[in-house]
Amino acid sequence: MAGPAIVLVLTFLVAPFLMAFWLSFTNARLISPNAPEFIGGENFGRLLGVSILTLSPERDDAGQLVLDEDGAITYPSIRSFTRNKDEYPQYAGMQEWFTVGVADTHMVVLAADTVFLKSLVNTIAFALIVVPLQSAFGLLLALLVNRRTRGVNAFRTIYFIPVVMSMVVISILWKFLYSPDDGMVNSFSSAITLGAFKPIDWLGDTTTALPAVMFMSMWQAVGFHMIIWLSGLQTIPPELYEAAGLDGAGRLASFRNVTWPGLRNTSVFILITITIAAFGLFTQIDVMTRGGPLDATSTVVYQAVQQGFRTQDMGYGAAISVVFFVLVLVVALIQRRLTREAR
Repeated sequence: MAGPAIVLVLTFLVAPFLMAFWLSFTNARLISPNAPEFIGGENFGRLLGVSILTLSPERDDAGQLVLDEDGAITYPSIRSFTRNKDEYPQYAGMQEWFTVGVADTHMVVLAADTVFLKSLVNTIAFALIVVPLQSAFGLLLALLVNRRTRGVNAFRTIYFIPVVMSMVVISILWKFLYSPDDGMVNSFSSAITLGAFKPIDWLGDTTTALPAVMFMSMWQAVGFHMIIWLSGLQTIPPELYEAAGLDGAGRLASFRNVTWPGLRNTSVFILITITIAAFGLFTQIDVMTRGGPLDATSTVVYQAVQQGFRTQDMGYGAAISVVFFVLVLVVALIQRRLTREAR
């Protein structure tokens, strides 16, 4: 009886991953008359290649610091290192990722693919913020709708409606809401502040684009996790709350000693599902921002699709997918370790 399921898993999960793993060591192109050639770990070196370049201030023949027209200290050009393959082969083809100043010295972190590293940081930041907040809001909503009050079924339906809607439709809708000209977010903020609030280009500013996508994503999926939390709440025997009340426990003590221990299995399931969805962020980015502005919202999955299908570099896109698989595997193992210790 397990045969059909095993065949489906092997066909649609194991075989594609093995193929992607093999392609990651080749220079395969999506549409090319040439057969793929084995290039070893070149794709992974291009993905994860990072170097640190130390820049000291420029000095004249007398040993004095050289200043520019504005009186600032001048430093050697980074391009003089990254474009000089003969003298500095370790920096060849790299780009500046970020710079850290230590006294008068600049520590420049160079990367072979700055876009991928930015995507990796964005994905991790998205998961670190969305996972705890979305699970907390879902639990709060579940506690509110778990009470036997009039109209509670209507609230459950309202909270769950965004879950059953297409993510593409929701992304387009929120793109209009975030519009800097006549978007409802800016209009409402300006109205309640009597014009003191100035319109913001939420998706066009590097500081607000990713938080705006985070907020929309939490709003869309919080209803789904509310239902899961609610199902967990309804499995807790009422007798436990009655016993806690007889012992003089208040609401906070009852939640800490009865509700939360009874939701342990539910919390593990929600943690896993939210984490997987957070790391697989793609649709919102593809519809709302296309990874911009300046790669501020680019994610690992979006970058893999971009490289594999839109630039047709299947080998490099497969390498990104393999790195993404390892990242998710490591996070899953850490979660399993933490939840096992909680037992």
